[in-house]
Amino acid sequence: MRVLLTRPEADARATASVLRDLGHDVIVDPVLDIRFTDRLRPDFDGVAHWLATSRNGVRALVHFDADRSVPLLAVGSSTAALARKAGFTTVHDADGDVSDLVRLVRDQVPVDGGTLFHAAGSEVSGDLAAALSGFGYRVRRQVLYAAVPASALRPETLAALDDHAIDAVLFYSPRSAACFAALVAASGRLDECRTIAACCISQRAAVALQNVSFRRVLAAPRPNQSDLLDLLQQCVS
Repeated sequence: MRVLLTRPEADARATASVLRDLGHDVIVDPVLDIRFTDRLRPDFDGVAHWLATSRNGVRALVHFDADRSVPLLAVGSSTAALARKAGFTTVHDADGDVSDLVRLVRDQVPVDGGTLFHAAGSEVSGDLAAALSGFGYRVRRQVLYAAVPASALRPETLAALDDHAIDAVLFYSPRSAACFAALVAASGRLDECRTIAACCISQRAAVALQNVSFRRVLAAPRPNQSDLLDLLQQCVS
């Protein structure tokens, strides 16, 4: 089947390789561009633990030369794996979403265990800092990157939509789903989505597609790539 992949470029390459190994034809069209906020240097003084709610949070910490000997708590397995690959020596995996990360922090870090630094994007799902502050933790949240929407879908994507040559679209975040919905509407190709199935990383991502009449919209039971890829067979059956 032909799958449209909307992830940002840094992650899309590896995911496209996985999809091709599974026998799928892949179109890569990142609807968001990740840009680091280089205008302001982050304040890393006195940080006892890093908090990463996305792979881009890990990349931002590396970009700004964060101390990789400081323990890092990651929202899920993919983020944790990237942190280990990047050289963070102690990585804890919440294997879920922001609420799971809150539980992990409470299990692993004493309330008086020092400053927690959240490497945040300009838009985030849930208020991690507020949730942890409510339990007495000291959290420093700084925006280290922004996900900038693309101005238009790529010509290859538009041509495939016109030819009804896309079987499924993968969405890895509510933001990318919302951005795709806006771009496909702006292109005048909403009707072309009626034959396409949408596979979403979460229910929140699925809700962001409510104005697009896909053939099917399915949400992964857990917010990870393994569960998301398991939806592909359901989406085209």
